[in-house]
Formats: sequence, structure tokens, C-alpha cells
Amino acid sequence: MTQIKDTAIEPFLDALASSAATPGGGSAAAILGGMGAALVSMVCNLTIGKKKYADVEGDMKDLLAKAEDLRHRLTGMIQEDVRAFDTVMGAYGMPKETDADKAARDAAIQDALKQATEVPIRCCRLAREVIDLALTASEKGNLNVISDAGVGVLSANAALRSAALNVYINVKMISDKSFTDGKLSELENLLAGAEATTEKAYDIVKGKVS
Repeated sequence: MTQIKDTAIEPFLDALASSAATPGGGSAAAILGGMGAALVSMVCNLTIGKKKYADVEGDMKDLLAKAEDLRHRLTGMIQEDVRAFDTVMGAYGMPKETDADKAARDAAIQDALKQATEVPIRCCRLAREVIDLALTASEKGNLNVISDAGVGVLSANAALRSAALNVYINVKMISDKSFTDGKLSELENLLAGAEATTEKAYDIVKGKVS
């Protein structure tokens, strides 16, 4: 089967708009993060090799390597989100005729929900990294494409906040409080400062283009 990440934009958007449960918001969040990372890479690629920016070339090469790694990891999460959702739906579809059936079904649902929570929390981690990279790109990148660093940081922030919603919706259905408390604590740490970093990068870019 063709991987979602390998399909053209229009067919993907058609699938996203359809009545099918997947792909959904989780896949969209991963794409937003991947777009943010790709835009950071673009700024790097159009800065590296330019005499005017020779003093930051080493920094931009390092930034490019990190952005490309994050881009590939985020696009890989598009399909991971679909698989996680399908696993949850499969667990809910298990038989519940006997007490043993019900116990097995409940255990499978809880396990599937935990797996489904791990995907968006990973997306949040990666998106948070992209935000930091976009800030550096906005500070050091080629002025001719600096607006793309701004779009990149906004895309990454949207990815972070979007994926966070999927964490919130899953943990409320998980009975293991130690697990949910841990994930929510990590999520709050990831969100903390992200808005300020995003606004800082945006203001830097706005100041350079206006």
C-alpha cells in the first residue's frame, strides 16, 4: 500500500477531508512539523555558499543537518498516527460477550491508548526542536528568504499545539495515572516557552522584512 507521506498533496487533502477516520489531525500535525523543518532547511540551503554569510556557514550547515533529520522523522510519523488509531479501533472492536472477553478488551484498549499517546508526544518533542531551529534560522539566515524562517516557526508551533490536543484527548481515557501524569508533565514542559520562542522568531523576521 502506498504510504501517505509518498502521496501528492491533493489526494492527501481529499483523504483528510473525507468521512474516513484516517488520516486525521495527528497526521496533519506531523505534516505541519515536517513543513516547518523543510522551511528551515530551505533557509539553510539558500544561505550556505553565499559570501555574504560566510561567517555563519558552519552554523547553517549544522542547522541543515538537524532540520533534515527532524523533517524525515516527522514525515514518518504521518503513517505512525494512522497505525496507532487503527490499533485503538481494533481494540474497541474486540469481542465483549464474556467477562474474560471484556477484561481482555479493556486491557487491549488501555494498551492501544498508551501507544496512541506516544505518537503525538513524540511529534510534540520533534516540533519543539524545529521551533528552536527556526529561531536560529531567523537570526542567521539569508535575508532574501528570511520570511520562510517565520513561516517555518509558525508551522512548527502549530504542529506542537495540534499534537498536544491528541495527547490530551487520549490521556483522559487512560486509567494508569502514573502514565498520564508523566505524559502531561512532559507535555507542559514542551509547551512551556514554545510560544515565547515562536514570537521571538516571528518578531525577528517581521523586523527584517518590514
